[in-house]
Amino acid sequence: MSHTRIRKFNTRDTYPEQNLDNDLCQAVVAGNMVFLRGQVGLDIDTNESVGIGNVAAQTDKAMANIDTLLNEAGARMEDVCKIVVYLTDVRYRDTVYQVMGRWMKGVFPCSTGVVIDGLARPEWVVEIDATAVIPADRLPNATGG
Repeated sequence: MSHTRIRKFNTRDTYPEQNLDNDLCQAVVAGNMVFLRGQVGLDIDTNESVGIGNVAAQTDKAMANIDTLLNEAGARMEDVCKIVVYLTDVRYRDTVYQVMGRWMKGVFPCSTGVVIDGLARPEWVVEIDATAVIPADRLPNATGG
């Protein structure tokens, strides 16, 4: 079985200000696993940064992107097993986790939080990546119910 790659892109288009040329995608479905690229305050349809100067807005956009990508991959937010949160300032933690908690209510994923010096663009202050597992009964080749 080959992997399904969702929303392929090249970094030269996403980051024209940087000298990059990498073929990537926003999500990979491998069997029943869904691996998402770290999501930030970026509109994944227009590649425009959103929520500049507003950590809550950036977090909400990152979580909305995760929800969109999971749906495109055949998964749901409730299928998330692991999230990793990258913050550029530990003082953002309360806000980020409150916003994230509204999206993840009742999901109970494993979570890792890391404070880092910076992200790919200076206006981004939070990045969240997620891994999900699609239950067998919702896989495309599932039979019954």
